[in-house]
Amino acid sequence: MPITSLDRKTALIVVGLQKGIVEQPLAHPVADVLARNAELLAAFRRRGLPVVLVNVAGGPEGRNDLGATFPTPTPEWTELVPELGTDESDHLVTKHARSAFTGTGLNEWLRDRCVTQVVVSGMATSSGVESTVRDAHERNFHVTVPVDAVTDTDGAAHRHTLTKVCPRIAETGTTGYVLAALAVSR
Repeated sequence: MPITSLDRKTALIVVGLQKGIVEQPLAHPVADVLARNAELLAAFRRRGLPVVLVNVAGGPEGRNDLGATFPTPTPEWTELVPELGTDESDHLVTKHARSAFTGTGLNEWLRDRCVTQVVVSGMATSSGVESTVRDAHERNFHVTVPVDAVTDTDGAAHRHTLTKVCPRIAETGTTGYVLAALAVSR
């Protein structure tokens, strides 16, 4: 579905834009993805809308779906990239599963702020972003994905998520479309 509008109480959820992840080989230039996320963050913060910054710090105990137990990352690995900046009003979430909702209290935090829609950006498109999008949809949030503000280490997986998965459960469009919808949402 293309982007039609944004609810008055829309939150931005930025997933996995942290030092240890953006240093990997990516399907798209990381500078472009970071710049688009910075644009979204600035627009949401200017309007006083909720911003959630999510990092990942390992997987669930006992999991070995990556071929070996996910190692405990160093603090620097989990550190959010400086291009995002942080604001004292941002909600920081550290996840240990693919979805930003699993075991983090994010659903309750958003509901306490009367959020009805989420814009999900970041990486990896086919992992943390897709899982968060699916979870948000299952929790009855309206979901939007800015397709040029997400990336993955695998270009084919990125395309699959954006062309096969997201259009069924979310509105999709460019960062420009999200910013335009945000400008008229109040």
